[in-house]
Amino acid sequence: MISTISIRELKPKLGQISLIDIRSIESYNSNHIPTAINIPFEQLIIHPEKYLRRDQVYYIYCSRGIKSLKAIQILSKQGYHFIHVNGGYEEWVLEN
Repeated sequence: MISTISIRELKPKLGQISLIDIRSIESYNSNHIPTAINIPFEQLIIHPEKYLRRDQVYYIYCSRGIKSLKAIQILSKQGYHFIHVNGGYEEWVLEN
């Protein structure tokens, strides 16, 4: 089962968690959730060992939540741990 968090629940955690934005570099540079780092989907899937540790939990989002769910499905099978940010960046924009 995939763990999830809402944007409202995420806000007070910013700065205390590892938050990953898997959108394109262009989308990230245009705007993103504060404190998030950008690791585009393809890079993360191909070389997760360059960016992730198996003993850490990562919060992950994309535009709407579809690609981030796919990334979680792929990478959790490899021993990585995630919490999915419901609604992704679009939900962040609606809430702020």
